[in-house]
Amino acid sequence: MAKSPNWTREELILAFNLYLKLPFGKMHKGNDGVRKLAAILGRRTPDSVAMRLTNFASVDPYHQQRGVKGMSGGYNQVKPVWDEFINNQEELIFESERILAGYQHTTIEDVYPELVFDLKDLKGEVKERLVKTRVNQSVFRQMILKTYESRCAISGINISELLVAGHIVPWAENEQERLNPENGLCLSNLYDRAYEKGLICIDTDYKLLISKRLKGETSKDFYQRFFGDFEQKPIRVARTYQPRKDFLEYRLARFRS
Repeated sequence: MAKSPNWTREELILAFNLYLKLPFGKMHKGNDGVRKLAAILGRRTPDSVAMRLTNFASVDPYHQQRGVKGMSGGYNQVKPVWDEFINNQEELIFESERILAGYQHTTIEDVYPELVFDLKDLKGEVKERLVKTRVNQSVFRQMILKTYESRCAISGINISELLVAGHIVPWAENEQERLNPENGLCLSNLYDRAYEKGLICIDTDYKLLISKRLKGETSKDFYQRFFGDFEQKPIRVARTYQPRKDFLEYRLARFRS
């Protein structure tokens, strides 16, 4: 039997793209996403794709702590891609989406029409920068919904159309951590908005705090149902990539000021 050719950088980046979006327990040859990527690549089998996903898990610090190991050859192939992601998350994620579109003989604009519909009149670097930001935010949302099993960390709502990938340290305030899943929370639109406006917060024990301003509404019908019942109760913490304590402390400092 002829030996399969070595994976190219582009193929590895596409496997990494899928790794970001799939729960660990679904990285097997029977998964629809794995089978679809194998078909897109053309010369790779679902078995081969699943093996590369396992290789990426073996270089992921979270899974290393759990004892996940991969074969040394595969580890060495994927490590440079992982390191590139750590050093420049925004560039690599956007590049992975661009490569994926190219393999499907389309463009990012066609893949994400709902994200770029209002940018058609822009050109050059301005348009490219905005497209990159929106696409990366979309991928971040997929990562966070995967991590939280598509459930709001506060209410448990599991209707994906109502869920937002919120940032603990805001997007504009830390470029290095924008796409770090440990800087994300899966929240429904209501709680995401309340979190962004400082009406609620989450402490380092993962318990929900309510602002003095919001507590001024305790006499209103909505208060107890949507906020009071959750006060000082722990949120649903993701099993993987739990919110980093230093990120929570950063937000807490602003909440308490």
